[in-house]
Amino acid sequence: MDIAIPLAVAGSLCTATSSMCQRRGARSSEATRVDLWLIVRLARRPIWLAGLASQILGFAFQVTALHYGALALVQPVFALELLFVFAYMTVLGAGRVKRRDWLAAAAMTAGLGLLLLAASPSGGRPHAPAFLWWLAGLITLAAVLAGLAVAFGLHRRSPASARRRAAVLGAVTGIAWGFVAAVIKEFSSRLGQGPGPIMGNWSLYVLIGAGAATLLLASHALAAGPLAASQPGFTILDPLTAGLLGLFLFGEHIQTAPLDLAAEALALTLLAGGVLTLSHSSLLAIEDGSPAAAADWRCLSADCSAAVGDGRGPGERTGFQSHPRSVRGDDLDLDRTGSSPPEIPAACG
Repeated sequence: MDIAIPLAVAGSLCTATSSMCQRRGARSSEATRVDLWLIVRLARRPIWLAGLASQILGFAFQVTALHYGALALVQPVFALELLFVFAYMTVLGAGRVKRRDWLAAAAMTAGLGLLLLAASPSGGRPHAPAFLWWLAGLITLAAVLAGLAVAFGLHRRSPASARRRAAVLGAVTGIAWGFVAAVIKEFSSRLGQGPGPIMGNWSLYVLIGAGAATLLLASHALAAGPLAASQPGFTILDPLTAGLLGLFLFGEHIQTAPLDLAAEALALTLLAGGVLTLSHSSLLAIEDGSPAAAADWRCLSADCSAAVGDGRGPGERTGFQSHPRSVRGDDLDLDRTGSSPPEIPAACG
């Protein structure tokens, strides 16, 4: 169990690298319906392939970690993926790190540590009964299909629908990755038994099929809209789904004393709050659009108008005319419209 946690940390670093590379490779390939050829087109882009290679490496770390540790222990560690994405954006110099970002990162770290300490996942059987696998698979499939119906039923011409579509696809991808993690746990128990038992067991083939389908889902989520919209689903629902499946399928145990349950609830609150706050960091907002677009958004606030102090409203200064409806962040996504960024005043840059 001791070696499982560092292996999971290494795996989460790889998946964070994968998310960054694949989002950059897929940002100009928005899909408004299920597109089976999306991966074929993305595979022509070197940065997307680099992300895929990192994802495969992360998969290898995950298989090894699940071989040594319980599913409910290993998968929550993968929530660190968002922290690593945040670190990448900081190193890349996407913008100033705000105090709220650091507090969110600290909350995530504290929540994860408290969760693992309070729950202390352990035990469980190496293989789950077939009828439980059928039930888990059908529930996961129903959730994914329902999510796809919602995601691609959204009005595709609305500027905000891309963000909502990315959020829904990120959620169903997180659920699907949680199920894949459970299959990995089943598969990892066959390691060391030789090629015969591995090739003769269903888990290898379900892992290949479910993994490929989930990779397609993740590609759609990353192509649909901002990383800040899809990342919370990846980060929260993957370990949550996997942890529940660990209890349901493999009979893993967590501490259930009243104080332990209270600590676990607090830990989950800290973890979820940190994820949601960090996923809406200005660093990720800048990564998904352009620095000019992010500056435009800041200049639309009354605070910026007061700071400039020239008597003109923010709409006049940035070139946006007043309009009865509110301006959304997606309206300023210059990468998709191909528009030239308006001139940004120094006070808001």
